[in-house]
Amino acid sequence: MKFAQLVIGPAGSGKSTYCETIKQHCDAIGRSVHVVNLDPAAEQFKYPVSIDVRDLITLDDAMEELQLGPNGGLLYCMEYMEDNLEEWLGEELEAYGDDDYLLFDCPGQIELYSHLTVFRTFVDYLKKDGWQICAVYCLDVQFVAEMPKFIAGCMTALSAMVQLELPHVNVLTKMDLCKNKEEVEQLLFPEKHEMLYQLDKQTGPHFQRLNAAVVQLLEDYSMVNFSMLDITDEESIEELLQSIDLAIQYGEDQDVKTHELGEFADANDNDDY
Repeated sequence: MKFAQLVIGPAGSGKSTYCETIKQHCDAIGRSVHVVNLDPAAEQFKYPVSIDVRDLITLDDAMEELQLGPNGGLLYCMEYMEDNLEEWLGEELEAYGDDDYLLFDCPGQIELYSHLTVFRTFVDYLKKDGWQICAVYCLDVQFVAEMPKFIAGCMTALSAMVQLELPHVNVLTKMDLCKNKEEVEQLLFPEKHEMLYQLDKQTGPHFQRLNAAVVQLLEDYSMVNFSMLDITDEESIEELLQSIDLAIQYGEDQDVKTHELGEFADANDNDDY
């Protein structure tokens, strides 16, 4: 079985830092992980890149040749990748087999995960090739500071969950910069009445019906919850990785190590209590 994480989320939410952190952690514990760059606008990395979409197409080339702006150019690059998955990605993935584990570091344009077909096609291709995939949706913890921003983050996460139809883990990143972790912990499992109360308090009275409808939508799906990531805390990194591994059943097909008969010490040999 082959395993992968699809690391998605808004621009500046810490996706590349997440990939760097997981890569370093896995290297430290002797676990083989490879990082794939899917951002044609990326310029530099703090981790070794095993597969790079810029070998297929770059944002600068698309903007120059087609006279597109940054956002239009990036969408063109992603659609070009979608059209060339078999020729480009299929060939690159031939080097990876059973028990390989990939991190796909994705661009930060939300529309790629919310309603365009690019990453749904990408995910379907990987599934067909035998990959077990978990979507890791990164959201900057500063979104928690204001309820309207937090609701917006929940809605975009829900949209990605519905669009991609994958095992999904939502992560509040940059917890190492958060000064009030107790407040954040209260929102890891968003509660309808508290969200609506805070939303009404921070918006005008003419938004109350809209607020109620949005919060009810999140309640009806009841799918959005969050894990926290503090990149300075090894325990935080390990707990998050275990959650993701559980979602994609990583390691469940490995043989259980047992002692052979006679390897256990005889309890009667130790009479001192």
